[in-house]
Amino acid sequence: MSRKDYYEFKPYNVGRWIIWGLFALLLFFAPRAFSSSLSVTMLSQMGIAIIACLSYNMLLGQGGMLSFGHAVYSGLGSYMAIHALNMVSKGSLPIPVSLLPIVGGLAGMGFAILFGYVTTRKAGTPFAMITLGMAELVFAMSLMFSEFFGGEAGVSGNRVVGQPFFGISFGPGTQVYYLIAVYTFVCVALMFAFTRTPLGRILNAVRDNPERVEFIGYSTQRVRYLAFIISGFFAGIAGGLGVILFEIVTAEVVSGIRSGAYLLFTFLGGATFFFGPIIGGVLMVLASVLLSEITKAWLLYLGLIFVFMVMYAPGGIASLIMMNLRVASFGFLRKLWVSYLGLAISALVLLLGAAVLIEMVYHLQLNLSMGPELSFIGIPLNAHSPDHWFGGAFVMLTGLGLFELCRRHYVHEWGLVQEDIEKEIKRREAL
Repeated sequence: MSRKDYYEFKPYNVGRWIIWGLFALLLFFAPRAFSSSLSVTMLSQMGIAIIACLSYNMLLGQGGMLSFGHAVYSGLGSYMAIHALNMVSKGSLPIPVSLLPIVGGLAGMGFAILFGYVTTRKAGTPFAMITLGMAELVFAMSLMFSEFFGGEAGVSGNRVVGQPFFGISFGPGTQVYYLIAVYTFVCVALMFAFTRTPLGRILNAVRDNPERVEFIGYSTQRVRYLAFIISGFFAGIAGGLGVILFEIVTAEVVSGIRSGAYLLFTFLGGATFFFGPIIGGVLMVLASVLLSEITKAWLLYLGLIFVFMVMYAPGGIASLIMMNLRVASFGFLRKLWVSYLGLAISALVLLLGAAVLIEMVYHLQLNLSMGPELSFIGIPLNAHSPDHWFGGAFVMLTGLGLFELCRRHYVHEWGLVQEDIEKEIKRREAL
């Protein structure tokens, strides 16, 4: 018989529905909890950064392609979107402003088709070097062809064009945020769905074992190329959303600094997990907006954090979360809370001592004309006082010693917990 004579029950993945529902609620209620104009702007930037970092992680985390030029596709998408916005303002392009991110996405995909045909012919280090060359080429062109790129001043536009649609003019920042939130939710869902497609699965195989993929009949170059095109599309959407938010595009959007930021924060968030770049996108905005307001040495702090993560947590923040969720699922997390508390306190002491020395060095180099006195997070300092230099060094070294002791104790406790987990797994399998 062609008809099945039995019924098959496939339960819904309730946990996944709950997570996506909470994500949608978070996007909806975030501007209500943080209602200031700065907060709404930061939330909008976070949505854009999440899309950009997730699109980059298609290459790095899912495909094993280390790109140094991902900002090319988000940046060129921004330029095409800003020119489309100006055409809409002149009445020569009859599309709503809400569809400008799609224009940016199509532009990013088009340039990914063009450049990716060359870059994806190689893998590994040659691929990374070619993307770096492409990024420098496009950045140099942005300063040479001012008719399209606008030179150093960039290209500006006005997002409030045409008649409001149901009162939506995209003038208020909250309206712009909700547009970005919708695009963020849809893009995140589509990129997650991509990881479950045959192309997404074979892309993981290309990352892990390209020789075997070739053996079973797939072209690794074609798989990388298709993933590169899809990644460029979502990067272009992020660039188009940036146009609506800022209403200006400058050469910085295609610079190596922007590409490096995508790489840095995707890695810090955790490239091996889907939600890692989401964490990285949030951190990217917090660092560039809040941390840069606190100290001029914020890039140095980011570099130190990056080195620290590479040494002690190469899987990023997402890997730390997942490892501890595994421990918590077996009920052993309570055995580690003392170690975590010690690590946190000693790390804060270490960071405080190092920050005092860094801030005094920066003050001597950049602001000495304002006098030797400075204030850092409410602490009065004198860059010419030996006592303050000695105190900062003493606190830093003390914190370093305490952190190393706590780290060794934590490693020992973590090993014992892992042994207990293995015993529990064997016990459950024996039942």
